[in-house]
Amino acid sequence: MTTAADPLLRIALARNLLDRAQLEAAAQRGEPGAKGAARSTIDTLIAAGALDAGELARGVAENLGMPMVALTSRAVPHEVLARLSPEFVRENNVLPFALESGVLHVAIADPLAVDVIDGVGYHAGIPIQPAFAPAEEIRRAIERHYGPAVAPESVAEPAAPAVGLVAGSEEGQPDDSDAPVIKLAHRIIEEAVRQRASDVHLEPLQGKLRVRYRIDGVMLEVDAVAKRLQPALISRLKILANISIAEKRVPQDGRIRIETGGRALDLRVSTLPTTQGEGLVMRLLDRAQVKPQLGELGFLPDDQERFEQLIASPDGLVLVTGPTGSGKTTTLYAALHQLNQADRKIITVEEPVEYQLPGINQVPVNTAIGMSFAAALRAMLRQAPNIIMVGEIRDGETAEIAMNAALTGHMVFSTLHTSDAAAAVTRLVDLGAKPFLVAASLRAAMAQRLVRRICPACRRAYQPSIRELHSLGLSPAEAAGAAFAHGAGCAACHGTGYRGRLGIFEILEIDAGARELIYDNVTARRLREHARGSGLRSMRRDGLGKILAGLTTIEEVVSVVAADQSHL
Repeated sequence: MTTAADPLLRIALARNLLDRAQLEAAAQRGEPGAKGAARSTIDTLIAAGALDAGELARGVAENLGMPMVALTSRAVPHEVLARLSPEFVRENNVLPFALESGVLHVAIADPLAVDVIDGVGYHAGIPIQPAFAPAEEIRRAIERHYGPAVAPESVAEPAAPAVGLVAGSEEGQPDDSDAPVIKLAHRIIEEAVRQRASDVHLEPLQGKLRVRYRIDGVMLEVDAVAKRLQPALISRLKILANISIAEKRVPQDGRIRIETGGRALDLRVSTLPTTQGEGLVMRLLDRAQVKPQLGELGFLPDDQERFEQLIASPDGLVLVTGPTGSGKTTTLYAALHQLNQADRKIITVEEPVEYQLPGINQVPVNTAIGMSFAAALRAMLRQAPNIIMVGEIRDGETAEIAMNAALTGHMVFSTLHTSDAAAAVTRLVDLGAKPFLVAASLRAAMAQRLVRRICPACRRAYQPSIRELHSLGLSPAEAAGAAFAHGAGCAACHGTGYRGRLGIFEILEIDAGARELIYDNVTARRLREHARGSGLRSMRRDGLGKILAGLTTIEEVVSVVAADQSHL
């Protein structure tokens, strides 16, 4: 009989959970010819009391080689319970009960609930090992360890485990309702916030949707979402970002504003069509935490004092340079935060405005209506500001307006994409700025990079090899007394040995000698040589100081700063 060919019914018959006469009778009461007839037979048997759903689930678990766990008298440590939220365990009727060698052991009642198992792995953020326990035993253990639910769940719970609903056929697959996808989207964002991620990457691959977080500048793969959930999940996030879900052929951009854990977040969303479907990236901007202090950026004391003196000038142009993601905007925000006083008017023009700064007038660029950096800058000057911040100088027109503003009594801050501080001068000239205007207006250019901090929870002292010292241009005698350290890797840093980042800097002040060289339109190399002779501390040398202080590692500094010995 066709229904007896179903693997779940074969297991029930083999374990004597029902006899063939009961099966034949249930099959006759089913819906012949309808899709999912095997499912109807199982449901009929369970509803009639002829088949025990819990015993069937146990049989399936044994057939799959899944371990069993007894929860009745088992005590679960708090750190294990904290791996899954109370809402998640109640909604899915699962219980984490052990954490061994980085693997979370989780009790489930339905061995075939692939979506639940995938969701547990994603929510936990680490590898999992499912184990079988009866549904009622799990429910009692959840109440014992997490406490009673404050309110009943809004989604009705099935009367029996879903073992009969997840047969190994296409017809047996559960439907994708909106609610699980909505919850999954929120869990992805919440977990990103919990792990301090700056970006969330949803990448469509063959057979799965890969989820990766960028934490402290490094990509970390957390888990994968079932491929069949990819369209619904991407569409949900596009709806939140006010992006057209009908258009899948071209890249789109949007923004999500959301509150999670009492924190207000802005998420900048971008989509990209690929051969495996649409990819989506979300950049997380925490509006509640944008009060950067200069002292938190990683300046050595003398550099911080020099930078504070520069930004306190009544006029002039100060540039911060570096590649995308090097923390330039954060540095300028910290400078504005320090200068933001009641007797000063500060205006910024940005694309986009990433954070709201209290007490500061912020203007978004909108090229679609003609509001470019240059147009906004002209309008800002008519507002009589004391301090101006231009998000980025991209063209000669913006550069010229900014420099003229610096010469007419305004303090102007901006950013450039250059490799070092000296290259900022030649970049302005390349954009069309006249050398005499650059020399007259520019007070300083500061280049920066970000390196990861050694995790304080697993920090360990160590002695570098002679080869490592040579890579930094140090002799063993010069390294004597240094506090070399590295991170051993722990749960707090996801095993990386790093937690958080700090900047490494080089500050090129435009003194009389540098001004003359700029007038003569010399190369960046010649200007760099003059700066070194005047005491410039390069980024590599600044990074070396932070290595010797035990703040970061040799590998980090070498990875972000070119190993040009002339830069030492």
